Amino acid sequence: MKDNNSKQILLSVLGVAILVVAVVGVSFAAFSYSKTGTKVNTITTGTITMNYVEAENAINLTNALPMTDAVGKALADENQYFDFTVSANITGTTTINYAITATKEDSTLPDTAVKVYLTDMDSDADEEILAPTKISELTTTTAGETSGAPEGQYELTTGTFSATSSHDYRLRMWVADDYSVTGSAATYKLKVNVYGAAAAQ
Repeated sequence: MKDNNSKQILLSVLGVAILVVAVVGVSFAAFSYSKTGTKVNTITTGTITMNYVEAENAINLTNALPMTDAVGKALADENQYFDFTVSANITGTTTINYAITATKEDSTLPDTAVKVYLTDMDSDADEEILAPTKISELTTTTAGETSGAPEGQYELTTGTFSATSSHDYRLRMWVADDYSVTGSAATYKLKVNVYGAAAAQ
């Protein structure tokens, strides 16, 4: 008889304890749920990257001869252009402003002697973005660029991403046909950079 009473008391105590835990648990769950709707959380992060197949993000001219724009625009051998991809990984509603810039590396040719030509290679379109332009005539970046690009770099093009995507580009470079190359050590090296920053919300 005592055994039965002990079991009943134990079951009763256990039942009350389970009931208390259930009530507390439900109350806590309801409290936690009501708190989640009190604040709007916005994610405004994003990243931008540049990918390229060459060993470095640069294009070089070595002992090149002057050529017309028509010939330069048609350069099609693998070592005559620089292909690269700009990609953005967007989370939330971020808009990323980006700029593709260039900086001159060790070179013997002046900026007035070299032309660049940038095309859009999405779906192999090869559509003109930047017409053949002498380096000396390119716009340079200024302080406070929305893309975050530092001051004093040559600007090739700018754009925006509002969703995760990518763009393919091709850069060609040649010696302008109005420049007389003297000597055999005519070189020019242009380093390509990509900068990106989230637009103000």
